[in-house]
Amino acid sequence: MAAAEGRASFRALHASGCFLLPNPWDVGTAKYLAAQGFRALATTSSGVAWSRGLADGAMDLDAVLGHVAEIAGATDLPVNVDFGHGYGADAEGVEAAFTRCFATGAAALSVEDATGDPARPLFPLDEAVARMKAARRAADAAPGRGILVGRAECFLVGHPDPLAESLKRIAAYAEAGAEVLYVPGITTPDQIAAVVRVAAPLPVNLLVSRPIGLTMEQVAAMGVRRVSIGGALAGVAWGAVGRAVAEMKEGRFDALGTRMPGRELNGLFAG
Repeated sequence: MAAAEGRASFRALHASGCFLLPNPWDVGTAKYLAAQGFRALATTSSGVAWSRGLADGAMDLDAVLGHVAEIAGATDLPVNVDFGHGYGADAEGVEAAFTRCFATGAAALSVEDATGDPARPLFPLDEAVARMKAARRAADAAPGRGILVGRAECFLVGHPDPLAESLKRIAAYAEAGAEVLYVPGITTPDQIAAVVRVAAPLPVNLLVSRPIGLTMEQVAAMGVRRVSIGGALAGVAWGAVGRAVAEMKEGRFDALGTRMPGRELNGLFAG
């Protein structure tokens, strides 16, 4: 699928209803998830980093771009990219990095407001807005207009009043050009409802990285338009490996009985 066509189809997915946006971490998982009938995919910075023996956030821009190109080229589905805080020291750097990432064929990119610096966990709002506007310029220049996702990371960095600060920030990010709004860390119906209300009419992404006692049907009824799982699926895979290895160290092999048959995987990837 051409990049412009993929961006148009992905934008249309956000127009109504609620869809699941699963997060593969390599070409194999991307192809597997595409075969299950999902209509779009999202990258996971943590999932791909773990697969390379790195901590989340340790991959440099060139490595990230190479990974995005692999995922975007693995299937015909549009891809939403977990792009950290934009890989730029300033707004100009963010615009340049976003331009390069859209050139891989990605349909949408997210930009976070977390700095990665514990002493200054969030960019000041004016700086975060300037970075969002820079990302918007790169998105507008991409064929078919790239989609921009604005993320408020207040819950993840331990802000003392994360909901209030997140609501203030997503309102500013919408004004700066974000088309989808995202507050990772919200889990309760009241938090979700507050974010959906402030974001309206823009669509909201809900991160579900652990059980939260809510179903897709329930969060859709709250107005959420899409649900992603971040690195959770990669974590599930690592959990299965960990349990199997623990058993083998004890001299047992029962966990190997849960493996997906090789013939099934060969059939999938040979098709």
